[in-house]
Order: sequence, then structure tokens, then C-alpha cells
Amino acid sequence: MTTDISLQWGAFDGRALHKAACTAVLVKRWVAHACQGAAEITVRIVGEDEARALNKQFRHKDYATNILTFDYATEPVVCADLVLCGPVVAREAAEQSKPLHHHYAHLLIHGALHAQGYDHETNDRDALEMEALEMEALEILLMGALDLPCPY
Repeated sequence: MTTDISLQWGAFDGRALHKAACTAVLVKRWVAHACQGAAEITVRIVGEDEARALNKQFRHKDYATNILTFDYATEPVVCADLVLCGPVVAREAAEQSKPLHHHYAHLLIHGALHAQGYDHETNDRDALEMEALEMEALEILLMGALDLPCPY
């Protein structure tokens, strides 16, 4: 099983703090841990302008969100881009009183699961609840296996 994970950085204020909390070694560890098979995933951490533009272009929502998953293939190799908005991640971590690197780990695991076909957004309310619970349970297990606290 081959997992190829690359990390890219966009330009934004406070980037050095994010680079310290979200090193290439940690990103590879977190994402690889969440992947159940071969994967080629690029992680890009960006500022609010880039995140907002991507969210508007691809989801028709005019705001910067914490993570966007662009999944291109799930078999035979998971191919995806995970785009995180550094300022949003930092703001959420502060609001939730958790270390920045814990929040990055959770969001990267969450995004990697999306890339593998897990979902928590559907029009079927019952299916939504079941899928969301399944995905959350898996995130908690994966975080725990990495000696990281429950993200919820």
C-alpha cells in the first residue's frame, strides 16, 4: 500500500504559527493513518481569500470554510486534494479551547475520510444521521489511535 502525501502552503498572515503546528511529518502521519488503502493526497493550507474563492467556485458558498475535500478517485487509489483555511482553523481551535495541531489533525482525518467516500451530507435525514454517526465514530477511533483527544 503506497500513500503519497504532499503539503503546500498558500500565503497568509501568521503562516509561521501554522507551519509549526502542522509540519509535513505530522500531516503525513495523520492523513496516512486515516487512509485505508493506497492514496495520493495533496494538502494545501491557505488564507481566507483563497479558501473563500474555492468555496464559492465549487460549492457556491461565499465564505471561507475550515476544509474542502476535492476527491477525484477512490479506486484503485484514492486521489484527492484537501484544502484547509489556516485562519478559520485557528479561529475554531481557539473557540473550542483546543491546541491548533489537534484541530488540524481532526480536520485532516475528516477530509481524508471524505476522500475515501465517507459522507455526512445528504438529503435523506435518516441516512444523514447514520452516516454522520459512523464518520464521527471513525474519527474518534482514529484520533485515539494517534493518542489525540476526542474532537467532539
